[in-house]
Amino acid sequence: MSHLPGDMENTLTGSQSSHASLRDVHSINPTQLMARIESYEGREKKGISDVRRTFCLFVTFDLLFVTLLWIIELNVNGGIENTLEREVVQYDYYSSYFDIFLLAVFRFKVLILAYAVCKLRHWWAIALTTAVTSAFLLAKVILSKLFSQGAFGYVLPIISFILAWIETWFLDFKVLPQEAEEENRLLIVQDASERAALIPAGLSDGQFYSPPESEAGSEEEAEEKQDSEKPLLEL
Repeated sequence: MSHLPGDMENTLTGSQSSHASLRDVHSINPTQLMARIESYEGREKKGISDVRRTFCLFVTFDLLFVTLLWIIELNVNGGIENTLEREVVQYDYYSSYFDIFLLAVFRFKVLILAYAVCKLRHWWAIALTTAVTSAFLLAKVILSKLFSQGAFGYVLPIISFILAWIETWFLDFKVLPQEAEEENRLLIVQDASERAALIPAGLSDGQFYSPPESEAGSEEEAEEKQDSEKPLLEL
């Protein structure tokens, strides 16, 4: 038995699911359709979806967490004032953690601007921040002397790398697909409501009444009976 190609199976599965959702929508009465449209429009008026808001909160957590780790590192290595002057004023690429903090600020500004302010529905912004973060951290780990400065030489680069890729996964597999699905549902509900408005209301069951079918062979049996009774009447 031959198997269908993967693309064809995905297409058939998608079409079946869309037809099923369309049948479910058409089975709802107009009042429920209007209620669903109002609920979807209410979500749009919020300006940002719930899943996108969660993504923006995680981006903010990324910045705050990296900042907290950097402040702890400043305290551990001789006090905030002295270490801050050494890492910021006398910045050294090979021994400073200040650039990792700036990298977190860069991710925060780009992602919030793209997905919270501009409400972008594409992955190019997250791809840019993740690519820059990954390339910079790999280069810093290979060229710098962070590993000789204690545990923070391991923690800060690894945490920044992991958070950047979690943001990419969350946007690509959660935010964008869920928002596309919500938009598709809204279009289906609106289309069903427009079609429901064209259907005449108030149809009674009598308009669909059909008389019962006569039994097969009943007319032929009646004619045979009449033919058999004719010779008796002649006698």
